[in-house]
Amino acid sequence: MSIVVTLSPELEEQLREKAVRQGQDINLVATELLASILEWETQDSAAAIAGIQQGLDEFVSSVRILHIRHSSQQAIGEEPKEPNAI
Repeated sequence: MSIVVTLSPELEEQLREKAVRQGQDINLVATELLASILEWETQDSAAAIAGIQQGLDEFVSSVRILHIRHSSQQAIGEEPKEPNAI
């Protein structure tokens, strides 16, 4: 597949310098850079989702613990404690 991307002169120069340093064709360098960024973005999104899920799981666990404590206190006739008094 062929696409046309218009680069600023500064970005084009950076890409050319990178290709020269690596001794590779500028098209190959551009392709590898795009592939790397797309892969990184996918991994970053997956890590963010995993972090959000972990936080949600911890929150649900905390709510369950509070619910169990509250239920236990009611069962033995104690006044429920303030949420901060965990």
